[in-house]
Amino acid sequence: MAGAAPFPEVDLLAGLPALGTEDLLAVPVGEGGALPSWLTGPAPAVSPELLTGALADTGNTGSAGTITNVPIAGRRPRSVLAVGAGGGTLPELRRYVGICVRRAQTLAEHGATRLVLPLDGALEPAGPEEIRAAVETALLAGYRYRDSSARPPRRLATVAVVASGAEAGGVAAAAGEVTAGSVAWARDLVNTPPHRKNPAWLAEQARRRLGALPHVTVTVLGPDELRAGGFGGVLAVGGGSASPPRVVVATYRPPSAGPAHPVLVGKGITFDTGGLSIKTNAGMRHMATDVAGGAAVLAAVDAAARMALPVAVTAVVPAAENAVSGAAYRPADVVRHVGGRTTEVRNTDAEGRLVLADALAYARLELGATALVDLATLTGAMKQALGARTGGLYATTDGLAQALCAAGAVAGEPLWRLPLAQEYDHLLESPLADAHNAPGHPGGTTAALFLQPFAGGLPWAHLDIAGPARSGSDHAETVKGGTGFGTRTLLRWLEAGAPLHGDPVERTR
Repeated sequence: MAGAAPFPEVDLLAGLPALGTEDLLAVPVGEGGALPSWLTGPAPAVSPELLTGALADTGNTGSAGTITNVPIAGRRPRSVLAVGAGGGTLPELRRYVGICVRRAQTLAEHGATRLVLPLDGALEPAGPEEIRAAVETALLAGYRYRDSSARPPRRLATVAVVASGAEAGGVAAAAGEVTAGSVAWARDLVNTPPHRKNPAWLAEQARRRLGALPHVTVTVLGPDELRAGGFGGVLAVGGGSASPPRVVVATYRPPSAGPAHPVLVGKGITFDTGGLSIKTNAGMRHMATDVAGGAAVLAAVDAAARMALPVAVTAVVPAAENAVSGAAYRPADVVRHVGGRTTEVRNTDAEGRLVLADALAYARLELGATALVDLATLTGAMKQALGARTGGLYATTDGLAQALCAAGAVAGEPLWRLPLAQEYDHLLESPLADAHNAPGHPGGTTAALFLQPFAGGLPWAHLDIAGPARSGSDHAETVKGGTGFGTRTLLRWLEAGAPLHGDPVERTR
């Protein structure tokens, strides 16, 4: 892996610390250029007049994300970052913190080692939820994956989050640290290059990290167990690779858990060439990230166990490498899945739904699941429909959809529910099998319709995260590369008890 500390340390303070020559102070700027009240004290950290002039010179009126860098010659701190905090909403707070951390990282090359990051003034009051969001964002915005022997650049060592409610926010800050650590692990799994990342490697990572946690058991099904269990989809997709497939089953079951047993299924394609329906070079370049759904569900179990949540949960990750060889599965093959349902293969690049189908059926028939949620980088159609920052959601019940949307809104991972429109069922009809795997447009919807029968009558939700699972640029707490999207949504849902009902969430981007 890339290292034990992929981001800076975070300290939670109730007041501004003494500022040294290696400190960088952030100042939140409200709408209309409003400065926080703590700047007008008897010994201000920086002159309000100086800041006001700099804001006017740069046209910074406090709109979310605007930045004014104020060098202060001969003074401590050497530099001040004035960053627009907008109207003080939770998403704007995340953006404020993320921008401050990333800008501070660039200044670390010039000697800055600590960012002093006040929340008061960015969002009033900064309660436990805001403190948790700030800690999560500070850590994740400072995340860096490195897999190189080259000398790493100087890094920001510490972020001091300052909030008047710090004394009551310790539990929230600790939850933010655990969450960020699990998301960082998911990012590491996604970002690991494909020459090192195959199904056996992924299974070993799960064993090492999760197997050491209390009340967690990790089982790995190898090729023999997969054949015995009827995992025709996983075996077909992984059959062309020199690295045989695996299915990872990680269960967290504390003594306090009730009868509910949600199962999280994540697509774990460690690399996707497209198989015989081969991708172009450009289309293949980022396919090491096709493991993102599997990484997210494993990380959600990791966080649930580390937070000792009183809920049982299992992650099932069908892991395979979709490769090209004489043993690769072919268009026109018919695959038999766990439980007996069959699929005619018409496109070997529509492989994700084949492995998810096995895993969903296995969770329903063998694991005693009471609800199913799957995550997958499944369709390019979802990326076109919702862009790169919003996940698509399909669900068989309104309550589960509402609960997951609410969890995603709090976690900073927006979801948009799409219709599971039955009028497209006929597009999946096959003369050879129960369905075929390439029904075409609308691609996100027909992929969800393909998966639905494998969930049986259980409450089921399908999250297509093809857009937000990988980022081409930095934004808020997201950095370029794998994002770990979905981990925090699932964790928040589990923290709420994995409800199958929830308050409606306004569908806004």
